Amino acid sequence: MAGGGGGDGDRGSPEAELRRGFKTLAVTRPDPSAAVYEVRLNRPARLNALSPDAFAEIPRAMALLDRAPAARAVVLSAAGPHFCAGIELGSPGSPATAPSGDPAPAAEGLRRAILEMQAALTAIERCRKPVVAAVHGACVGGGVEVVAACDIRCCSKDATFVLREVDMAIVADLGALQRLPRIVGYGNAADLALTGRKITAMEAKEMGLVTRVFNSKQELDAGVAKIAKEISEKSAWAVMGTKAVLLRSRDITVEQGLEHVATWNAAMLRSNDLEEAIKAFLEKRKPVFSKL
Repeated sequence: MAGGGGGDGDRGSPEAELRRGFKTLAVTRPDPSAAVYEVRLNRPARLNALSPDAFAEIPRAMALLDRAPAARAVVLSAAGPHFCAGIELGSPGSPATAPSGDPAPAAEGLRRAILEMQAALTAIERCRKPVVAAVHGACVGGGVEVVAACDIRCCSKDATFVLREVDMAIVADLGALQRLPRIVGYGNAADLALTGRKITAMEAKEMGLVTRVFNSKQELDAGVAKIAKEISEKSAWAVMGTKAVLLRSRDITVEQGLEHVATWNAAMLRSNDLEEAIKAFLEKRKPVFSKL
């Protein structure tokens, strides 16, 4: 984690809040020299199934990392032999908690629970810092919806991906049906969602669900750490702006996207980082960008 005990001035800072810890996550800064934090799903005994605590803690962790000056990139990984077994049965919104009694208030309560879980995963996407997923072992249901909200997805060759909601007689409702068509195309998304079939790491790469496959968990961890470190060494304003424009352009027309990036750069092209990048290029040295 971010080092140092800190005094009263440190109390309430994002780094201090992160040091308070989590029930279902482990949030650390593995390399103090790199501006990269790792958020690890940390319930290996339950195959990292997403519990109510997890749905509360994921947005909290992402909001803190969004604010933390020391965080410029985030790795999302998991402890144990598998990445995530999906939503924990018995959690609000899971198939085991179908409404009973008066259908109207029960349905509204379930709707609110689903919206809150959706918001928890959208918090990954809304974190201004790029989030790189490192997937190993099984990635099931809600786990796929977690990684779909990440910016870059990598996996080890033993990874498998499956959307099993249709086999549980429900409709996937945490973002897979909205995000996957934009990531892998409508046909591939329909194939995964309607058949509930399991795909391998190489098939996931072929359809674009992941961009890189590593031979082992060890190589995955090292490779993803390298990707995140490379991102963290670039201009934070350029990186965060690129993520913001990519996400905005995903949901609007090309013309609207061009207008949006023109407006963005009209403000951000005056940054000190641009001047430093040009100067470093001309002087054939590595740029030293502004701190957040």
